[in-house]
Order: sequence, then C-alpha cells, then structure tokens
Amino acid sequence: MKIIQIKNLEPKEIKVLRFARFADNRGYFTEPFRFSQFIQEFIPDFKIVQINESFSKKGVIRGLHFQWNPYMGKLVRTIKGYMIDLFLDIRKKSPTYGKISAYEMPSDFDKDYSEWIWVPPGFAHGNIFLEDTVIEYLCTGEYSPGCEAGINPLDKDLDWSFCPNQTKEKIKKMIKRGLIISEKDKKGLSLKQWGSDEKSNNFIYGRV
Repeated sequence: MKIIQIKNLEPKEIKVLRFARFADNRGYFTEPFRFSQFIQEFIPDFKIVQINESFSKKGVIRGLHFQWNPYMGKLVRTIKGYMIDLFLDIRKKSPTYGKISAYEMPSDFDKDYSEWIWVPPGFAHGNIFLEDTVIEYLCTGEYSPGCEAGINPLDKDLDWSFCPNQTKEKIKKMIKRGLIISEKDKKGLSLKQWGSDEKSNNFIYGRV
C-alpha cells in the first residue's frame, strides 16, 4: 500500500487517507488496505470486525447513524459513483458538539489515487449520493441493533459552519430537488432530543 497523504478535516478527529493507484494501458492496480501500515501510520489499534457494502441511487440520503456497546468506527470509500460523506460530532462536552460537516468523494478511474475517510466513534455518520453509487466501509464494531440510534440529517439545529461552502451549496441544491430518505431516517431524532436522552451519555468527550 502506497500512502500519498493523510489529512485531518474539521472536526480534527475526521481523517482522510489518500493512497496510490498504479495505472497503465490496461487499467490500474491498487492496494487499498494493509493492516500493518494502518496501525503504524493512520489509526493505532485499528481492527476490522465487519465489512459493509452499500448501493444507493442518485438523490439518496442516509444517516445519521451511530451505535454503542460496541462502539463502531467506520472507514469508508467510494467504489463507483459520487458520495458526499457526512459526519456529526455527538460527544457531549466536545468543543465541536453539534457541528456537522461533509467531504466529497467522487470516484474517478482516471485518477492516480483513491481515498478512505475515517469516522471514529463519537460521530454520527451519513451520506448523500450525487450519482448511483457503490461504497464500502470497514467497521471496528459489529452491528448491535439494540444499541443504535440516528439523528435526522435534515435537522435544522445542526451547525454546518465547518462544511466547505462549495459542498454546502451542492447539498442545498440536492435538498431543494428532493432527497430519497428512508422512513427510519426521516423519523430520526433531532440533536436536541438526542442530547436529552440518557443514552447520549454513552458519548462523552474524552471518553470515546
């Protein structure tokens, strides 16, 4: 695995890892994951226990999902299509609590690199899709249906001040056109409702 760049986003706990593709007239080859490099250079104590794949149609929004017992960190990449990844800080007492941001991850087979985004425990996660898209995510916790919750990604109390303006405008246009959202996500909690739920005490800044 050839790592080209590791960068922190805002909030700083969100990281993007860019890795090389090796192309010729046949196409390209890449090694997107090597365990030893990840724990040495990117995420200490990283351990995959579950791999998920998702296909979403253009105009779909998913999220904002999270779980505890066990906590689940997610390492996400776009296989094909165009994803905007969403991440919201839900750690009580965090200086960035309630702030949501986004990172654009289009797939382009002509590029000499691809990217992972790391969304650690303590952040609610979601996606918006600008094209029919396939994504993959490696999880550090197994799915626990009794210990999961979701915040409505369209909750008006979310603070988008960290989100790049260009990305924010794309999201606004998608919302204006109308997004495809599941009933479960539509019924997600508001940030205020989640903050007053005793289960939110599973996410305290400095402990997660």
